[in-house]
Amino acid sequence: MIDVLVAGGGPAGLATAIHAAAAGMEAVVVEPRPGPVDKACGEGLMPTGAAALRSMGIDPGGRPLRGIRYLDGRHEVQAAFRGGHGLGVRRTALHAALSRRAAELGVRIVQGRVSAVRQHSGGVEAAGFRARWLVAADGLHSPLRAQFGLELPARGMRRYGLRQHYPIAPWTDFVEVHWAADAEAYVTPVSENLVGVAVLTTRRGGYLDRLTAFPSLLARLDGPAATRVRGAGPLRQRVRARVAGRVLLVGDAAGYTDALTGEGISLALLSARALVRCLRAGAPQDYETAWLRLSRRHRLLTGALLSARRHPAAARLIVPAAQRMPALFGAAVRALA
Repeated sequence: MIDVLVAGGGPAGLATAIHAAAAGMEAVVVEPRPGPVDKACGEGLMPTGAAALRSMGIDPGGRPLRGIRYLDGRHEVQAAFRGGHGLGVRRTALHAALSRRAAELGVRIVQGRVSAVRQHSGGVEAAGFRARWLVAADGLHSPLRAQFGLELPARGMRRYGLRQHYPIAPWTDFVEVHWAADAEAYVTPVSENLVGVAVLTTRRGGYLDRLTAFPSLLARLDGPAATRVRGAGPLRQRVRARVAGRVLLVGDAAGYTDALTGEGISLALLSARALVRCLRAGAPQDYETAWLRLSRRHRLLTGALLSARRHPAAARLIVPAAQRMPALFGAAVRALA
């Protein structure tokens, strides 16, 4: 019997396996897609996420990020991180670096899918393995989360993300968040000659149609794109609990508020570390409290911005208000970082 079976080989799943192996546990990752795996995401890590990678012995390359800048065409405000830089890195580069580190630590990565799970008092059986614990890291629309009855009904506005890359030199070392009436565009430098542009919106439709809401940004994106458009959504995922017997949820499967504040990968890395610590301590039930503590600021700040976003009059005031109160904006950025 192995110690930890991980369903899903994205950043959250690989980080869980890496922490488990570093703690002397035997971990196997089951992932249906051959690597490196790409996904629609903003590709920016907060300083805590970048530090978490370093503590795991991982250097995926990429570009240092100095802070966050908000723009709406007339107003602009920025705040630098304190205590370290963030990191802009292609999702494929991050996945490859995590995979290499997992292999160095003896983690087995098996191509396949975890579907039917049999759980009993001593462990779980799934995908041909017997394990003491199953970690579901199977993404935003986690089938395992649904299988174990851990989902809550969706509520609130439905938001979607679209992302593409452009082969141009970054013009800033900040993550730029461009605000429009019903969408935001996130510009993240990911290498010396590549920027990622992710659009979050409540409306379905083509990527280029959504970009027309940001004329100043569109003017910078001269020439053909370097990658195809990838999408994800709806983003909001409400979860009843993150522990069900010997099954634990991590990453997007553990619940998702929105990509608006850009903490998804950082939270996944930190949660993976907390999950393994709880298993090592023989207290898996403590993971629920640990996850709630780690995600509290993210959930509160992201929820507040989404509440303002739902009301057009309030949404128009977000960037002007941040510009008029730079100290408050800086405090929010530092809290997230």
